[in-house]
Order: sequence, then C-alpha cells, then structure tokens
Amino acid sequence: MKSADEILAEIKKILATKWQTREGLVVPEAENIRLGNDAVKLNGTVLYADMADSTGLVNGFKDWFAAEVYKAYLVAACRVIRNNGGIITAFDGDRVMAVYIGKAKDSSAAKTALQLNWVVIQINAAIKAAYTTTAFVLKHSVGIDTSSLFVARTGIRNANDLVWVGRAANYAAKLSGFSELGYSLFITEPVFNAMSDASKNGGIPKQCMWIKGYWEDRNLTIYKSNWHWKPI
Repeated sequence: MKSADEILAEIKKILATKWQTREGLVVPEAENIRLGNDAVKLNGTVLYADMADSTGLVNGFKDWFAAEVYKAYLVAACRVIRNNGGIITAFDGDRVMAVYIGKAKDSSAAKTALQLNWVVIQINAAIKAAYTTTAFVLKHSVGIDTSSLFVARTGIRNANDLVWVGRAANYAAKLSGFSELGYSLFITEPVFNAMSDASKNGGIPKQCMWIKGYWEDRNLTIYKSNWHWKPI
C-alpha cells in the first residue's frame, strides 16, 4: 500500500521527468512502451463504434438478453474492424476503439463504418427471428477522426494500459456519441478529404454516400451517412 507522501512523490516524478519519444510505424502494444515517460508518436485514424441507448437496454430488458446483444454487436464490430486492417485498442462498456495507420487508413476506417451499418441490420433481423415478440431494435453510432497521436502507457505495475492522446481519439469518441435521426456514421472533414472514391461513392448510378454537416460545438465541418456496405 502506498502512503499519501509516496503517491505525491510519484506524481512529482512524472511531472519532472523528460519524455522519451520515438516515431511509430505500427500500432504499439502496451509491452512495447515503458511505464515511465515513454511514448510513441504516429499518424493514425481513430474509429469508435458505440451501441446507442445501452442504458435503456439494460434497464428495460432481461440481463441475459442485454448480454447477448452486447456480445453480438461487439463481436461483429471486432471482426469487421480486423477485416479492414484496424487494430482494436480498447473496449469501454458498449463501445470499441480501433486505430488505422498507413496510406489507406481513412478509407479503411470509413469502409468499416459502412460495413458496421450493414451488420446492425443483420443483427436486428437475427434478434427478431430468435425473439419474435421483442420490441428491441439495436441502434449504433460510429465516429471517425484522423490526427497525430501520442501514445503512452499509464497506470501501475500489473494494472496499466495505453492512453491515446491526440485530437483523433477525443473527437472520434465524441462523434460516436452523436444521435441524429436517420444517420449513424459521423466523420471529420480531413477523413472525408483523404478517402478513396470507393469509400465516398456508392450505388447505381454512383452517388456520394456522405452528406456534409456541421459540428457546432467544435466549429467543424463533418460528414454523416446512413449507407451500408456488405462485408465480403
């Protein structure tokens, strides 16, 4: 057990120690970064996929049913993320965080989001087939942003994890909390501008799958979508 003086000494040491940083070419694992002021810098695109109204699910339905819905969404989300080259970096209750790097990072993240929309449709069909009288309908929201990231390891020995410091991690998380009728995917303008044609346009004839919007709290242009893309 650490005393108050020992805890304060640890805090002062963190604030006094210079950071050792290096450029990253891959998404780091926790064991690749020391617990001290050690960090990896990289350019990444962050995706957060979040179940909507999980509180209503937990409060309004049986615990085992809620657990099945949680598992169905998060398992499917993880599969789609990995299929598109994303690295799963964290779980937070009913949402999952992933990071994409490389030249196609923005296109891959957007494709993941569009495919997750397709998955949610299939989950709802499967739920209705298994529980014909249920009124539950799964909804979700996905947020994506891109920026430089400062990745450090935080916590104590045997109880620690990576912390992702940078605009993309913060904004993607906030965008995944958006709720707008008819739309479940939200990306920032830098992501949209860097995306390939395949992740921007779809349908026959081809048309843009994303509609320009505005994030008033951050004074930023964003794009939103309700399109879906079947995973291969």
